[in-house]
Amino acid sequence: MIDAFRRKWILAALLVAGLSGCAETQFAIHSAKRVVSATEDKSTPNYKIGDAYQINGIWYYPKEDYDHDETGIASWYGTKFHGRRTANGEIYDMNALTAAHRTLPMPSYVRVTNLENGRSIVLRVNDRGPFAHSRVIDVSRRASQLLGFQRKGTAKVRVQILADKSRALKARLRGQEELARVGSPITVDRLPKAKVAAETLPAPAGGESSNVAASEPPPRLVASNTTAASDAQPPAPAQAPNIADEPVTGEVSVQVVPKTSIFIQAGAFGQFDNANRVRARLSAVGPVKISSVLIGGRDLFRVRVGPLKSVKAADKMLEEVTRAGYPGARIIVE
Repeated sequence: MIDAFRRKWILAALLVAGLSGCAETQFAIHSAKRVVSATEDKSTPNYKIGDAYQINGIWYYPKEDYDHDETGIASWYGTKFHGRRTANGEIYDMNALTAAHRTLPMPSYVRVTNLENGRSIVLRVNDRGPFAHSRVIDVSRRASQLLGFQRKGTAKVRVQILADKSRALKARLRGQEELARVGSPITVDRLPKAKVAAETLPAPAGGESSNVAASEPPPRLVASNTTAASDAQPPAPAQAPNIADEPVTGEVSVQVVPKTSIFIQAGAFGQFDNANRVRARLSAVGPVKISSVLIGGRDLFRVRVGPLKSVKAADKMLEEVTRAGYPGARIIVE
């Protein structure tokens, strides 16, 4: 009787141990799946320009333009696109400092300045858009907060590409793509970093007769406690731009900005007669003016409607000018 009870007790203990082991195994498998899933979700940025494309009847021509400097209306995008892939394969994070542009290389760096309050930050272009014809750039939600127009929804802005940082970023990404293409096991961002200890060097031989001034402290080699992905890369030549992975810090600078006005530009023409015909055709929709400008050594005549009082008024006027037969019309901020 006692032996039978003992056997049952031992069997029950083994069963509990087995179930415990099974639970631990299932937990381990579940944890592994989560790790794999997190790894798969990580996106690798690719350098991309892309082909010409058409949206709502308008053609856009992506290109490397390191002189890019434009003014216009900015908007922002957030929750609806959060977690989705951007045009160059990254995952959109509405809390990161990024932006979408219709033609600039991806990724590249731009400085965006709010012409209404003077706030300015650096953003990383990694997506295509905005495809509302009246906007020049879409910034992340966090960027709109720092620039001070999240609640308003739009702002008059200036967009300037940071040429040196954008070229350096292109060189780094193209180098990584080339390593991946040839199957090299080297990952540029993970090259081992040499350890450097702080050490005071002895005085040079010759004592006071040395060329080193007595008041000059002995040179030191100092190990920095700060680590960054760019630190793992070989040093660049002195004349080369600093290759930084992420110069986007969220630092907001404030500058004095001139007062600006909003216009609708129907077009720019090489012949005054053509510009004058457009002016006459649009005179019914609002105040139209012709102004001359020298671009690339060539005189052009711009036909503009305005100035307009607000972004809302500009959006409405742009629709009217487009319906009048000028689908290439756009909003200008000056």
